[in-house]
Amino acid sequence: MQIMASPAYSRENPYIESLYGSIRELGHTVDHFSVAGVVRGQYAVWHFHWPERTLNDPHWLRAIAKTVIMLLLMAIARLRGIQTVWTVHNLGSHERFYPQLESWFWAVFTRQLSGYISLSQVGLDVAQKRFPAIAHLPGFVVPHAHYRGEYPDTLTREQARQYLNIPDDDSVALLIGRLRRYKNAPQLIHSFRQLPDTHSRLYIVGSPEFEDIRAEIEAAAAADARVQLHLDFIPPDKMQLYLRAADLVVLPYREILNSGSAVLALSFDCPVLVPMAGSLGELQRVAGADWVHTYTDDLTPTALAHAMDWARHAPRAQSPPLDPLNQGAIAQQTLEAYGAIVSR
Repeated sequence: MQIMASPAYSRENPYIESLYGSIRELGHTVDHFSVAGVVRGQYAVWHFHWPERTLNDPHWLRAIAKTVIMLLLMAIARLRGIQTVWTVHNLGSHERFYPQLESWFWAVFTRQLSGYISLSQVGLDVAQKRFPAIAHLPGFVVPHAHYRGEYPDTLTREQARQYLNIPDDDSVALLIGRLRRYKNAPQLIHSFRQLPDTHSRLYIVGSPEFEDIRAEIEAAAAADARVQLHLDFIPPDKMQLYLRAADLVVLPYREILNSGSAVLALSFDCPVLVPMAGSLGELQRVAGADWVHTYTDDLTPTALAHAMDWARHAPRAQSPPLDPLNQGAIAQQTLEAYGAIVSR
């Protein structure tokens, strides 16, 4: 099978390259999106991830142009016999710069799909309710694969802490990854700063999406030396430093459907604290409640302190059971979804 993907590679997230690398190993062709590929009609499937990214451009003319061009190319693809498949990572753009344009975009985009893949059963159900146009299309649940083996992982906890100059008896919470507004970093800092424990640390690590987010994070962290900021892109070989040194990864999302960051933390054997929202309950059932701790409503200082104590002292196995999220199995399930959509 010949597959075109948007995107087929990513500088920031090995999820994409790992998925398509596994599909290629099974004997199939996967190319990155190109206009020529659409016009020639040489692919059986055009697979979309995060199509809402066209709406995340802060320049409104560019956002409109990108959105309209993509939808026109989808129409051409359908005429050329290419089946259009969407993986439902999100139900909307995170920034929501252009509500009216976005509403129109989703209405047109979902009417041009041939089928879709959800990373969770919850995601499949809510996508069908949000977008009635896909209710009659073939839909499949294919979970997010783990990241084991995708990043260098050679350091012990002691080595990582020594590199970062963290004492062994300090309790370390971590927010890691691309810093966008929905990840709620300033609120996490505010909750952490109310903890009296001088042996607790909070690391905020990753590149802010926009400069105003950087300014908010820096202002929230000012005057508390326990909050450590590393607001830059994290090279793959440095990811292990923070994830192996941390006791707990905290992901205080304002709203969420799926979380690759939670899967990443578990892949490095680090417990996570997440809201009971979206598919995170399903992730808790896979990894176990001794690895995925949840809270409801807003993250309070009390809930954060309890989770940090839980992460450090509760008994658990050396690693969470992530075998159901094996990349080879995920690739096979994705191909089966393609096959059912194409044959239909």
